[in-house]
Amino acid sequence: MVSSPHEALHQICQKDTEGMIRSFRRLFHVPFPEPRAISVVNTDLTEIAPVERRVDSLVRVDTDEGAFLLVLESQGEKDDRKRGSWPYYLAYLHEKYRCEPVLIVMTQSRATARWAAQPIRFGLPGSASLVVRPLVLGPDNVPVIADEAEVARDVTRAVFSAITHGKGRDAAAILEPLAAVLETVDPDTAMVFAELVESGLVDDQAKKVWKELMMPVNYFFKNPVAVKLREEGRLEERTASVLRTLDRRHIDVPESVRQRVRGCTDPDLLQIWVDRAYDVTEAADLFDDDKA
Repeated sequence: MVSSPHEALHQICQKDTEGMIRSFRRLFHVPFPEPRAISVVNTDLTEIAPVERRVDSLVRVDTDEGAFLLVLESQGEKDDRKRGSWPYYLAYLHEKYRCEPVLIVMTQSRATARWAAQPIRFGLPGSASLVVRPLVLGPDNVPVIADEAEVARDVTRAVFSAITHGKGRDAAAILEPLAAVLETVDPDTAMVFAELVESGLVDDQAKKVWKELMMPVNYFFKNPVAVKLREEGRLEERTASVLRTLDRRHIDVPESVRQRVRGCTDPDLLQIWVDRAYDVTEAADLFDDDKA
């Protein structure tokens, strides 16, 4: 079963990928290239054989130095089965999408973080044929951010801080400055982050404090107008992703195809077209097998 903290850890990466990459540069000390285009990819890695494999979240980032797939995994506890499935994910994704996969594991547990960071080696001792080194976000490398000015400088990293430290005694200390800063950003973005933090917190007292701090934002979030605007925003994002991917692949897109994509109001169908846009050789092939 997918838990709320599990959802919170990877949904933030889909909502604000640019902010996430800025945080990764600082937390992992890796020179990740500047993103030029970002799109969420279908997470189903199942083959024809009846074995289901699914990553938590999969985000494609196109840069001037090439395309990368961020393979985002939320890990609540140790699971040695992952030491077989993670290498499979990376090899399969590289073969399917022909771009570099990057495995990122997120956890609230120090023990789980240490376990996940251990390299996975296949082959002869001392001469491995395959080595997988996950990048891990956890309490030891995500700082506690409890200063309002620091939160304002990097809200995404502050949300990572709230979620990864949600089990400890420092959880409540970071909530008030984070809440204060969220009141200064646009309400839609603030509400997404607010819900992610609420679902990521596991301490009952911290949850209560956070709900009280977020009452004004919650009121706006439940407004029917705001709900409609968010739904329209999701459609616009997926529409833009389909057309942008085709354009970046230098595939000619007739006006009839553009009109059909822009006129689609089914978010699930648009997501199918987003995934197909990476593989088709002609724009009209987006609509193969569609009943719409």
